[in-house]
Amino acid sequence: MTNPLLADWTGPFQFPPFDKVTDDDFAPAFDEALDKARANIAAIANNPDAPSFANTIDALEQADEPLEKVLSVFYAAAGADTNDRRDELMRAFSPRLAEYGSQVAGNKDLFARIEALWQGRDALDLTDEQARVLMLTRRGFVRAGSLLSGEDAKRHAQIKSRLATLGTEFTQNLLADERDWSMPLSQDDLAGLPDFVVAAAQAAGQDKGADGPVVTLSRSLIVPFLQFSPRRDLRQKAFAAWAARGANGGKTDNRDIVAEILALRQERAKLLGYKDFASYKLETEMAKTPDAVRELLMRVWAPARRAALRDAEKLTAMMHADGINGDLEPWDWRYYAEKLRKAEHDLDESELKPYFQLDNMIRAAFDTATRLFGLRFEPVDLPCYHQDCRTWNVTRNGAHVGVFIGDYFARGSKRSGAWCSAIRSQQKLAGDIRPIVVNVCNFAKPAEGKPALLSYDDARTLFHEFGHALHQLLSDVTYPSVSGTSVARDFVELPSQLYEHWLDVPEVLAEYATHADTGQPMPKSLQDKLIGAQTFGQGFATVEYVASALVDLEFHLGQAPSDPMARQAEILDGIGMPSAITMRHATPQFAHVFSGDGYSSGYYSYMWSEVMDADAFAAFEEAGGAFDPHMAGKLETWILSKGGSQDAEALYLAFRGQMPGPEALLKGRGLLDAS
Repeated sequence: MTNPLLADWTGPFQFPPFDKVTDDDFAPAFDEALDKARANIAAIANNPDAPSFANTIDALEQADEPLEKVLSVFYAAAGADTNDRRDELMRAFSPRLAEYGSQVAGNKDLFARIEALWQGRDALDLTDEQARVLMLTRRGFVRAGSLLSGEDAKRHAQIKSRLATLGTEFTQNLLADERDWSMPLSQDDLAGLPDFVVAAAQAAGQDKGADGPVVTLSRSLIVPFLQFSPRRDLRQKAFAAWAARGANGGKTDNRDIVAEILALRQERAKLLGYKDFASYKLETEMAKTPDAVRELLMRVWAPARRAALRDAEKLTAMMHADGINGDLEPWDWRYYAEKLRKAEHDLDESELKPYFQLDNMIRAAFDTATRLFGLRFEPVDLPCYHQDCRTWNVTRNGAHVGVFIGDYFARGSKRSGAWCSAIRSQQKLAGDIRPIVVNVCNFAKPAEGKPALLSYDDARTLFHEFGHALHQLLSDVTYPSVSGTSVARDFVELPSQLYEHWLDVPEVLAEYATHADTGQPMPKSLQDKLIGAQTFGQGFATVEYVASALVDLEFHLGQAPSDPMARQAEILDGIGMPSAITMRHATPQFAHVFSGDGYSSGYYSYMWSEVMDADAFAAFEEAGGAFDPHMAGKLETWILSKGGSQDAEALYLAFRGQMPGPEALLKGRGLLDAS
């Protein structure tokens, strides 16, 4: 019987046959696909014909297709619905994939063909996209170690393999700590909690098989618990567990893993001729250098810290008024900040939350895409990796654009956070290939028969990830290596963060922010209070983010720290980290940086992109408003459709005409007056 992962997918939209795939299919499919990919690489490298763009670069773009087909299904399931078998397979696959990558990069005959094309590129009559792909291909091979030889090449391959293993272990340890901890709540413990938090805790208890409600380490539950629980002892206990993820001792402790990852990254950078890993990693980003990253972060840090310290004084006074003496602690901040927000803006999360129903926010994100880009979303019944997944056929003018999958609810088998990935990316090299895109979130699942309610931040997350999805869905390139979100790391967040702005557009709120019980639209007075409170708490939010970004950057500069936790403390002390605020992602749980090297030295990229997204939305406001058709067309033409087929800065300049400074960001966060 043919392995369903290797067979042609002949169902609607060539959608993966998730209903036919079992965990027993993954390993044999991986083995066969990896062998096929190796054979494809060998055929390119050993081709007796002179190198041409078609027989080398085109062929290389398609060489891994069988492997990507298998892995796209596997990682979709393993990331969002893992189990012991899938965890085991991830640990087995990671070093083998790293070994394969090293073998490709170390194939001298293959690199010689690429180098010959590069040296003779002026005579090849390439399109602009082909020229870009050739440059990126050669650069990728060089950065992957193709110029290394002998013991250096051997050691580089060993490092990559070990890093792949360590990244998988880091992720699985973090997931295990998040999955295994919960705090039962008695009826008395529920006092003071809004109904939506109680409902979320009850649903979490059911998911855990507990006798009653529980608090888990899912952000969608623990954050509102810290925000609303009047029980300081329970807040402290929950916060301690949240802060200790990856640092609990025993087999799931990530601290030694982090130290080894940092040392290996530094060694790898040295082998490749760079002074440190940050210099290596940032070379291909818009920022280019560590100094440019630090300059941006520190320009934002100073006013953010001042704003946070001013807020800390207010929160401390409120706490003392409650009869609690001593210092404001991290488990106090969210609780008193919520009280302060209500006092200053008459805005109560429990009053706000019924207006942000999940289904309405999905429709709002879809309708915004319809108005801006003419996209339509039709629900379709397609088998997916989990029963909570929902699927839509995306069309424009009646033509199929792609398939969108939404996987919105938290569960124990899903890693934390939110992300967008492509099971299949858009391309034209192998025909008109349309994308299959997944948004994964971790919203609290409601009780049976009740609507899922989001916090305002949850709704922003939904719009954010959908912005990534549009980057994939509206991609219009030939080559898969530059499709969709295959762009510089500090450019990839521009479409997602820009899309968040449409959630706040008054006409979007008026239509889709309707009360779960009454069906009435959010009153204009509440809308105004919501928008008016946009900058509330931005000192805290900016400090916890920038602290994480600075620690990430400093970790990868110079010699790797032998004790990362001591180095983290030193960095935070050096910038004057407020004692009542912690990093958004402390080192042992910093999956962006240590589950792989995607965001390593690059966590700053959210802020780099925010500088552009604030400026980009201002372009709409300066034109005909949020739905100005001319600006929407420019956004699609120069940003969303181009992928990585052109330089990121050139694309932004084509869209906007100039590169922005951080002033728009500081203004948007309400921090200009703090500078």
